[in-house]
Amino acid sequence: MFRKARMADCESIYDLICDMENGLLSYHSFKKIYSAQLSNIQYYCLVFEHEKRVIGVLNLRFEEQLHHAGSIAEIMEFAVESNFRNMGIGKSMLEEACRIAKERGCLQIEVACNQLREKTHRFYFREGMHNFHYKFSKSLTGIDSTKNAIGR
Repeated sequence: MFRKARMADCESIYDLICDMENGLLSYHSFKKIYSAQLSNIQYYCLVFEHEKRVIGVLNLRFEEQLHHAGSIAEIMEFAVESNFRNMGIGKSMLEEACRIAKERGCLQIEVACNQLREKTHRFYFREGMHNFHYKFSKSLTGIDSTKNAIGR
């Protein structure tokens, strides 16, 4: 079952995101950001519940972009608990996210995905997405590595 995330979902979503990132994030910082996003209309955190337990999360950010002269939706985080993958949950969550984005007047939905996540790339291609962009990043923490890794 889909629904909009609530504050009570914070720990479950934190666990899903840490698993996706293959590492532990600061829960204090995570909770602060999560709380702020829940009350910000530029974000929509979609969860999938199974037997009263959150097993999937898809976090959207909406923004107007000059180069589109319109609004787009960007998937910021998307994770399904490993025991529930390959069951159509991710597909249905993406479909629901697209519906929400269209309802909000968005022209397109975008996602950035680590180059190492090859299975995830195949999922996005299968769902009709295209790889038209490169995303570049630069650390501002003083810790810079040329090695790509999932997680921090």
